[in-house]
Amino acid sequence: MKSLLIDPPFYRLIGYYNRYFPIGLATVGTFLKKADWDVVIYDADCNYGPQHMDYSLLPQYYQAYLGSFENSSHPVWKEVKDTIAGVSPGIVGISIWTTYAASAFHVAKLCKEVNPNCVVVLGGPHATVKADEILRISPNVDYVVKGEGEITMLELVKQISLGRNSALSIPGLSFRHEGAIIHNPPRQAAKNLDQFPFPDRSLLMNKDRYTSEDMGLIMTSRGCPYACSYCATHTRRVSYRSINSIIEEIKLVKKEYGTTQFSFKDDSFTVNKKRVEQLCDRLTAERLNINWECNTRVDLVSESLLAKMKKAGCNSIKVGIESGSERILKKMNKGITHDQIRRTVEIFKKVGIHWTGYFMMGVPGETIEEIYQTLDFMYEIQPNFASISVYEPFPETPMFAEGLSRKLVKPEMTLEEFYATSPNHYYKKDARRQVDTIDPQQFCALEREMKSRFHNYNKNFRRILNRVKSRTSTYMKEPCTLLADIKKYVSWC
Repeated sequence: MKSLLIDPPFYRLIGYYNRYFPIGLATVGTFLKKADWDVVIYDADCNYGPQHMDYSLLPQYYQAYLGSFENSSHPVWKEVKDTIAGVSPGIVGISIWTTYAASAFHVAKLCKEVNPNCVVVLGGPHATVKADEILRISPNVDYVVKGEGEITMLELVKQISLGRNSALSIPGLSFRHEGAIIHNPPRQAAKNLDQFPFPDRSLLMNKDRYTSEDMGLIMTSRGCPYACSYCATHTRRVSYRSINSIIEEIKLVKKEYGTTQFSFKDDSFTVNKKRVEQLCDRLTAERLNINWECNTRVDLVSESLLAKMKKAGCNSIKVGIESGSERILKKMNKGITHDQIRRTVEIFKKVGIHWTGYFMMGVPGETIEEIYQTLDFMYEIQPNFASISVYEPFPETPMFAEGLSRKLVKPEMTLEEFYATSPNHYYKKDARRQVDTIDPQQFCALEREMKSRFHNYNKNFRRILNRVKSRTSTYMKEPCTLLADIKKYVSWC
């Protein structure tokens, strides 16, 4: 029986750049392949000709995204349907995140149109927290995988291939049974990540659409021990891959795809500082001659660690700053202070690593004054690049619960609402009402101002030059990367 794993289209439907291959699906697919199952991965969001790069302006294009569902002749949806028919799978696994839930539901619908007997499985962050809602509102979904999907999906494929209805025994699975929705006990998160093989990028369809950098996405750990109140990550225990495993995957990807610019996409890469030092020592000793970026927190780095990371090829670090208000930082349960941020910023400057600061506005209870404090703080600490986003309520987070108590969000959505609502307004009671402390028209004007001020800040020539300098080594090794970045810069401007 053939399995088809699909990453639904989202950015592609509105003409945006979308980096990297779908690593979650690739990990699941590789685990199935290792067990001798026939599997192929279809990244329907990999874009041929992207036009847009300024992600702060995404909501302006959401109507085009919603309108695509009503257009049966839309080229992207036609491709999706034709691909499903061409592969003719017995089981389809679809990734679902809250932001592009409607697209995942639509892919499920197309699967059933092609073959009503095809088994449709949804997995991913939204599936983990909203399995009951998914099964209630979407008749096209047969199973929902909650949490880590490799072992659960393998066990499900085995049962389906044998014609058995033994899903009752599979941990981490939700499904309908005799008119009721059944939620099996959760599956324990894997402790030994080396049991999972490297994501097999050769399973991807349309591999010619990816750049070498797109193939350089690597996860070295799972989980995050922190509990930021807005974040949808629920696994607090961190599991790690061995250093040998990471080094071997880097070597393989570099050999197969010519990748020299990698991205470690762990939630917080430097949680275990000693392990990061060991990895850096190996990268330096092996003389792999690569560059890489990572995400971390301002309270998880030191001057000595950053110096070692830079020597090992780190050329970009991304950290969450979030707010210029100490009160809002506490509300977010961020666990950092402005003084910590200031100290770390000085270290970034001293070591000379390009860094991006992520900021947020529009959380429940935030005031106009506090939003301007965020703008002032951004100007004070001067990131090499500054990103501003408007808070979106993700189910089962503490801040979502606060939104419920403030009557800003609702606990459930219907299928029709997913198809008709802009993704940035999912679960909101009133799309016009972001917070209960600022008039809606005032907030819209403030959002426009903040995004414009951040964009103009980033367009400063010195900051653009710093970005180019941080990637000089990559450009020298892969000149085509420079041309791609120039194209992105023109789109962003």
